[in-house]
Amino acid sequence: MFDTILIANRGEIACRVMDTARSMGVKTVAVYSDADAGAKHVEKADRAVHIGGPAPADSYLRGDVIIQAALDTGAQAIHPGYGFLSENPDFVEAVQAVGLKFIGPSAKAIRAMGLKDAAKVLMEEAGVPVVPGYHGANQEPEFLAEQAGQIGYPVLIKAVAGGGGKGMRLVEDPTKFAEALESAQGEATTAFGNPDVLIEKFVQKPRHIEVQVFGDGTHAVHLFERDCSLQRRHQKVIEEAPAPGMTAEMREAMGQAGVLAAEAIGYSGAGTVEFIVDGSDGLRTDRFWFMEMNTRLQVEHPVTEEITGVDLVEWQLRVASGEPLPAQQSDLSFKGHAFEARIYAEDVPKGFLPATGTLTHLEFPDDARIDSGVRCGDTISPWYDPMIAKVTVFGPTRGAALRKLERALRWTDVGGTVTNVSFLSVLSAQPNFVAGQMDTGLIDRELEALTPAPVACTKARSIAALTALGLQDGAGAGGGFTLWGSLGWDVTLTHHDEVFEARVLAGGPDSFTVTLPNMTHQVSRRDGIWWVDATKVQARVSHVGNELTVFWGNGYRFTVTDPLDRDAGAMGDGNVIEAPMPGLVKAVFAKTGQAVSEGDRLAILEAMKMEHSLLAARDGIVAEVLTEAGTQVEAGAALVRLEEE
Repeated sequence: MFDTILIANRGEIACRVMDTARSMGVKTVAVYSDADAGAKHVEKADRAVHIGGPAPADSYLRGDVIIQAALDTGAQAIHPGYGFLSENPDFVEAVQAVGLKFIGPSAKAIRAMGLKDAAKVLMEEAGVPVVPGYHGANQEPEFLAEQAGQIGYPVLIKAVAGGGGKGMRLVEDPTKFAEALESAQGEATTAFGNPDVLIEKFVQKPRHIEVQVFGDGTHAVHLFERDCSLQRRHQKVIEEAPAPGMTAEMREAMGQAGVLAAEAIGYSGAGTVEFIVDGSDGLRTDRFWFMEMNTRLQVEHPVTEEITGVDLVEWQLRVASGEPLPAQQSDLSFKGHAFEARIYAEDVPKGFLPATGTLTHLEFPDDARIDSGVRCGDTISPWYDPMIAKVTVFGPTRGAALRKLERALRWTDVGGTVTNVSFLSVLSAQPNFVAGQMDTGLIDRELEALTPAPVACTKARSIAALTALGLQDGAGAGGGFTLWGSLGWDVTLTHHDEVFEARVLAGGPDSFTVTLPNMTHQVSRRDGIWWVDATKVQARVSHVGNELTVFWGNGYRFTVTDPLDRDAGAMGDGNVIEAPMPGLVKAVFAKTGQAVSEGDRLAILEAMKMEHSLLAARDGIVAEVLTEAGTQVEAGAALVRLEEE
């Protein structure tokens, strides 16, 4: 076994690998950028090496610097985590060229699965079912349109070097094919430097079911399946294992297909074989097809670990150090059910816009597995994926596990930034999902019902008012009384865009009357428990500066407002298109004097690994373009100004 390993990654996956390494007596080396100098993974490691600036290209993608850090610290192996260099075959070869071990598959295996078109040909040869489509080298638009017609609409255009939904377009009408192809190729070129695409039949009621495989370079086993059908923009949201509705026959067929795929490329380590499944008539062995193989550990691996009892990172270290596969297929089994929900800093009502912020409060339930790379006081920066944590729960049945997930989300408290926790809570109770009858289009179909901004009730507002005044622990020994009667306080709060006032009167050391517009409540807090109108309330609060949050089923955010300054900020200039977050201006389409219509794309901002189109809010004439492509801008920066109406 290795004495020391370097982890070429950051955040929750680096912390996850460190936990297992420590339990095995293996020392760890962290690498970090300028933005991560005080990060959790740096603190957890035995040693840490600075590798460059905050942009990934200046730090976490610098393979030569990372390899040198491993050599300088005496590490014998490098664990890539996921993302960054984890599926870069050139990096694997560079690691091995200096005598280090790469904790993962060979460069040859990664290359074999790196291009979707070549991978599908290879899988067909190995006897793995693949989706009908065109995966060839001819990229002429007319030829591709002809192939799409032969396959039959709807079809999916996918970048051959793609991932994460980039370079992917659904085309349902032949007249829209050319436009969709141009858009997919442009995005693929930007994201991967390769415009080539493949064309596939689009499955009408698709489920995304993947098989966890593990190999030693010759033989492989599978550790059953995960259902990742709850997706938005091809990004997984909630994952579970095993897949609901799975039959023993289907599980055997999919598991064997996963093993065939892994053994066909001499796979070593942990990998995932992803299948698209037609769920329109139950799960049938003739209706699942290979999509792609992820040649690394997956974000959602904890649900597999929960049902199998296997530590996949431990297996990775053992096999990479030369040990045989820790188990044969006949040794493996599973029990129970597990769910994983990914918690992000993002503004769901605003289209899941990634957010930044300093975490002023962070608390998770005790009865869930929490994988997180941040702590209270850490900052969610614009440089990296805005994940805060993964919450994983386990139960003896799917229903029991789902109830634990709902409770875990209700007791996940994050202050200092907007999050998707409320969205996840609503999603976990969505009737089709609860019944196990979902497909990859469920979230998009139910988006309006799943994404309303949580609005605080008057009881939560009363608690917010007391918290804003610093009265959550009572009014002190005097009970807030004066010679003339109860002492009172006034406070102005903003919740979403609504400004409201509250009047608080003391009724004793720890009891108050809170009067809001159209409602009055009796509120007290005793032994750390809130009581509203004599009813116990399981609310928690966080108050830092002028920002406070009441956690009660949802996280309700409030701002303490100075009424004298209420109009100082106005509501912004409707003529100005601003950057919604810090980021890099990738492209500018607006020109001075240009006539634009509402919804026209004026610029593209790249932030947190995603591209965001900035649109005209109304019809008008461009008065001024205030930025250019390649400019790094802060949140709120004015980019384009329209002429006054």
